Amino acid sequence: MDDLKDRLVAQALAEGFVACKVCRPSDVPQVPARLAAFVEAGYHGQMAWMADRMAWRGDPAALWPEAGSVIMLAESYAPEHDPTAVLEHTDKAAISVYAHGRDYHDIVKKRLKRLARWLIEQETCEVKVFVDTAPVPEKALGQAAGLGWQGKHTNLLSRDWGNWAFLGAIFTTLELPVDGAEVDHCGSCRSCLDACPTDAFPAPYRLDARRCISYLTIEHKGPVDLALRSKMGNRIYGCDDCLAACPWNKFAVAASDMRYHGGVGAPDLADLVTLDDTAFRTRFSGSPIKRIGRDRFIRNVLYAIGNSGKPRLSAAAQPLVQDPDATVADAARWAVARLAAK
Repeated sequence: MDDLKDRLVAQALAEGFVACKVCRPSDVPQVPARLAAFVEAGYHGQMAWMADRMAWRGDPAALWPEAGSVIMLAESYAPEHDPTAVLEHTDKAAISVYAHGRDYHDIVKKRLKRLARWLIEQETCEVKVFVDTAPVPEKALGQAAGLGWQGKHTNLLSRDWGNWAFLGAIFTTLELPVDGAEVDHCGSCRSCLDACPTDAFPAPYRLDARRCISYLTIEHKGPVDLALRSKMGNRIYGCDDCLAACPWNKFAVAASDMRYHGGVGAPDLADLVTLDDTAFRTRFSGSPIKRIGRDRFIRNVLYAIGNSGKPRLSAAAQPLVQDPDATVADAARWAVARLAAK
């Protein structure tokens, strides 16, 4: 199997992945207790699926008992620009780097499937591929396989490629040679923790999603807490602050697929806030942004308008005070009142 493993890694790199490592499904015994503590503390917020599927998410072997190995892969989406620069342009929309281009689920999954088919052609086996769409603890498995380690911001990072990477997994019935877990290299650094605009880290390696802007703009339904709205700035979809602050990004590897760096850019808030449902779906077709729907998206844009400090944007928000969606209307009233006070 050593020769097959070597050829697998070479094939993975040829496909565009930046790293390929292997572990056993049973190599993450710490996950159930950590997940239970996370949910018990309420840190998962409205993400009920985390509580509902804890048995699978906590134990990869339970997801597919026949699996003998987990092949963990990382694919870089490192930005070509400073993703925090847009925060200074408060009339523009700050959108998380991973959502600037095509939906990564589609791109990574196709790459995983090609690699899985190659593996089946080399050795008789069964495979299943996963990319952030099933109860798989990708980050814990990534560390167990040696891809990197979960940093203080809870994301996986590496001394070889920083922390701008998507993770994918191929479960297989083959028992491939394992690579061994990576150790923590964060040391005394707390750059990611200090960069968080909403203090979403109650402690290093612990995230309270209820305060995380990525969660608030993407997963959270309904109005955002008043105390947090002003801290969101012009971030309308996700947040990259903790990722961008990591010093290990000096070793970031350029993205191999330019479809991750599409034309979303930093659009004007005044243009985005006028989108109706049809225009929203058309503009963000093929983008991960589309999945949050028009109403949640416009809610986020209105919070950004309220935080812009640009009274001229009040005219763009005013019509939405009467929006049929109660949360959008509430966000519009908040934005108009905040700009009036400014």
